[in-house]
Formats: sequence, structure tokens, C-alpha cells
Amino acid sequence: MNKKVFLLLITIVSALGGLLFGYDTGVINGAQFYLSKYFELDAAMKGWVVGSALLGCFVGAIVAGPLSIKLGRKYSLIISAILFTISAWGSGLPSFFEESVTLLVIFRIIGGLGIGIASMNAPMYIAEIAPSNIRGKMVTYYQLAIVVGFFVVFLATYFIGNNLTEAENIDFGWRRMFWSELIPSGLFLILLFFVPKSPRWLALKGDDSAALQILNKIHGVEEAKKEIVEIKNSFEKTENKVKVNYFSKGILAIIVIGTALSVLQQFTGINAVLYYGADIFEKALGFGKEDVLAQQILLAFVNLVFTFIAMFTVDKFGRKPLLYIGSIGMILGFLLLGVSLQQGAVGFISLLGVLIFIGSFAMSMGPIVWVILSEMFPNKIRSVAMSVAVAAQWAANYLVSQSFPMVMESEANNSAPWNGSMPYFIFIAFILVIIFLTYKFIPETKGKSLEEIEEFWKE
Repeated sequence: MNKKVFLLLITIVSALGGLLFGYDTGVINGAQFYLSKYFELDAAMKGWVVGSALLGCFVGAIVAGPLSIKLGRKYSLIISAILFTISAWGSGLPSFFEESVTLLVIFRIIGGLGIGIASMNAPMYIAEIAPSNIRGKMVTYYQLAIVVGFFVVFLATYFIGNNLTEAENIDFGWRRMFWSELIPSGLFLILLFFVPKSPRWLALKGDDSAALQILNKIHGVEEAKKEIVEIKNSFEKTENKVKVNYFSKGILAIIVIGTALSVLQQFTGINAVLYYGADIFEKALGFGKEDVLAQQILLAFVNLVFTFIAMFTVDKFGRKPLLYIGSIGMILGFLLLGVSLQQGAVGFISLLGVLIFIGSFAMSMGPIVWVILSEMFPNKIRSVAMSVAVAAQWAANYLVSQSFPMVMESEANNSAPWNGSMPYFIFIAFILVIIFLTYKFIPETKGKSLEEIEEFWKE
């Protein structure tokens, strides 16, 4: 098989973990509108049902580090696929299960465990197999898969919901929305058995010959020989240390910078918009219930288109320029939304603001954070450092998803001078922090091998 085709195929299979991440995020967005009425949930309980999966994501990301070291990236992803499948089946609460919010939450947490494990291992696996000159583009397939998951699930929930009456959607439509996830999760599980193990994980375990075989298939014989030497040299520089000290000044600084960037991805407010898009369109933007799912498809389409822009520019322009451009765009989008809400002039400008924000995120903080996180950590600490950064991201995601509906419905937010705009100005403040962090601490990793990037932190 042609090495480019081989690389593309295994990248697409591993990126399906991102598709399930996006699908699971999107399915709760479509389903919560109806299951909230089925279970008669108040704002706090709605936040708990939506946010509960994120607790699983947090735990999954924590265990993903040691799991990835012990079993490898491939088998960690297989475990995540099994968890996705169990969650998709159980979240629809089959008839022989008890009709309870508690049981629904348990299955949502199981799905969250799968997302947490996949969200660390999938981009890391792709980064470890990809050539340096196209690594940014390859890792961006993971984010592309996330937004494809959003888009596909919005189409699925739209067609499921649109063909049923509101009463039918409240009774059983939301169950079908959850069960639709069984198709991509089953596909992910089957295809993972055909991808190779990570060559850098094999080298870490001392199996240099197996690592070289895989590198030969991906890069060709000559490039593979050079890369295996770089990988072995990277490990040899630290192999005399009995144990890696994660609290040493140098290593801790790298982990803190990566974790801060990871957390700030969530503090842009992206998942407040994605998880509660239906509520935003209905309440804040004044759209009718019949328009909610159609507006969500528009949102997902913009997300998809601008992710392609990131994919085809990340290895040309670099990581940092896209972060700057995207941050300015996100601020502009939320300013349009926030000011229109403050002025009571909700309409086209408000929707335009949401779409500018989504497009700007999709070409910057969405894919670029995953690219940088998968690149920036040295080989010896990559699994643990990624685990910490991704776990912190899920904790931040949970905090935003749990608090957003309560802030939205608070008296302060819904009275002058905010008039519903308060959360968006809070998010703008965090986006300004992203610009500062990027300028001051984030290295430009374009075109460098993972081993060359290690040298940046020693300068």
C-alpha cells in the first residue's frame, strides 16, 4: 500500500475518536431539549444531565495517561470505543431499564470515560505517526472529525426530531437520538483492530524493530532510519534517571503552559454555545422552537467549513498566527452578540455574532490546541502531561457547562445593563488571556520533529 494512503487511513480511523467526541456532545444538545421536558428538569438538573458526561471525561483523561503507557495508544482507543458503545445503547434507556435520571447520568458518565480516553490518545497517536512537515494537518483531522461528528449528529437529530411530533420527541424521540450513536461507535471499534501501534510507544517499550517496521511503512526506509535514531536519542537523554520528576522546574513549567492553553480552550465559551445552542437560539436569539434544530445545522456547517481552513493553513502559516487571528474573530463575534443583547436588538446581528465566533474558534482554538498539545511535550512525559492537560480541559468544560445555564437564567444577567449578555463578556476576557499566553509562552512548532520541539524547552 502507498505510504501516503496508509498514513491517511490510519489517521482517519484514529480520528474517529474525535467524531464520537463531537457526536456525543451534539447528541446531548439535540436530546436535552426533549428529555428535559420528559423528566421535567429544572435549570440545575439540566446542567447536571448535560454536564455529567464531563465528569466521566475528566476521569477518563486522568486514567488515559497510565493506560496509554501500559497498553499503548491503540488498545486505549479500543477501550474507549467499547465505552462509547455501552453509553450509546444505555443512554436511550431501553424498556427493561428503570426510567430514571440517575441511570441516564450513569450511562452518560460511561460515555464520558470513553471520550476522556480518546481525546488524549487519538491526537497523540496521530502526532506520533505523522511526518513533521504535515503533522499539523494530520492532527487537525482529529478536530475535523469532532466537527463532522457535530454536523452529522445535528443532521441525525434534526431528521429524527423533524419526523416526529413534539409529544413523540418528548416520549421516545430523544432515545433514538442517543441510539443513533451506535453506528459510528461500532465502526470505530471494528476498524481500530486494523491500525498499527504507535512507533514511539513501541520504542518507549524497547521494541525498536517493530517501531522501525511501522516507520518504514509510513515514511519510507531512509526517513524511518533517521527518525528511529532521533527517537532513541530522545529516550537515552533521560534513561539514566530512575524516575521522571514531574515537579522539577522545567517539566512542571511545560505541563502548566500546556494545561493553561487546554483550559482556555473551554473558557472561550465554545461548549456553552454547542451544548446549549438550542436554548440560546430559542431564548436569547428569539427563534421559534421549530427553527432551533435548523439553526443548529447552520452552526455545525460553519464549524465544519472553518475547520477545513485550519487544516490547509496550519502547516503553512504556523500555529501561533492562527491562534491570533481566531482570537480576534472570537472577540468580534461575542461583541456583536453581547451588544445586540444589551441593546435589545436581537436578530440577524446576534446570529452573525454567534457564527463569527464559531468560525473563528474552528480555525484556531479548536484544532490548534490539539495540535500544540500533541506536539509540545517531550517523549518521556507525553502520556502523563497530555493526561493532565486534557483532564484539566474536561474539568473546565464541566465548570462552563454546569454554570452557564444558571448564569444565563440569573436575575443579574437578565436585567439591565446586561440583558442576557453577561456570559459573553466574561468569555471575551478569557480570550484576551489566550492572546497573552500565546505571545509569551507558546512555541511555534511548525515543521519541527517532535524531538526537535523538545530542544525548545531546553533553550
